[in-house]
Amino acid sequence: LGIMGSPWVGLEHFERFFSAYNFRQLLFNTLGISVYSLIAGFPIPIIFALMLNYLISNKLRKVVQMVSYAPYFISTVVICGMLTIFLDTNSGIFNVLRGLLGMEPVNALGKPEWFKSIYVWSGVWQGMGWSSIIYISALSGVDPQTHEAAIIDGAHRGQRIWHINLPCLTPTIVIMLIMRMGSVINVGFEKVFLMQNSLNLEYSEIIATHVYKMTFQSTSSTKYSYSTAVGLFNSVVNCTLLLIVNFITKRLSADNTSLF
Repeated sequence: LGIMGSPWVGLEHFERFFSAYNFRQLLFNTLGISVYSLIAGFPIPIIFALMLNYLISNKLRKVVQMVSYAPYFISTVVICGMLTIFLDTNSGIFNVLRGLLGMEPVNALGKPEWFKSIYVWSGVWQGMGWSSIIYISALSGVDPQTHEAAIIDGAHRGQRIWHINLPCLTPTIVIMLIMRMGSVINVGFEKVFLMQNSLNLEYSEIIATHVYKMTFQSTSSTKYSYSTAVGLFNSVVNCTLLLIVNFITKRLSADNTSLF
């Protein structure tokens, strides 16, 4: 009936979502995976970029970069298939190595408490190289004469990283952190859904998979309205976090680094 002709339901769908029996579980699982990914995955590309920056051999640097970038271009379906094969209880390399160490095989994807770690660290491996590109670009803008002067003054590699490289990377790190905080609630649906099973559902059910099931596996006539309300909730939370982190970084940084 269109916007003007349809009945206005107010906050009905929001109330339905907030009062759902598994709302706390959905929110905690989503935030848990997202925060875990942020803590584990955000600093590693920075460290990786710094390590590449100090490789003496240009040929070796190019090889390492190519190898580290490659996993990013593997599709999510293939990555999940690889995880299923590697973690297979009978023939997976993970359980083969456990057997060599005298340990019993374990169904890793069936252990709820392992789900977040498998999701996060496989994501770190896949995106580490690609995420480091922007930091490598920022490091390439550092004046070589600054390093030469520091070496003459007796600064070792760690001191040069701390006093030269990191200050130059700080504005980039701040901007990337702000942008990352703007998508805290948006955990990748495809990978979670493909890794999900009845055994790990307690830890793997997130807002995105809940919306998918309510939209495409529900017979309710209001499923699209409900899904839209949940999507709006995600957008409001992400936008609020973005504004808060942007305000804090702008106040704390000496040069007022921020998105706006």
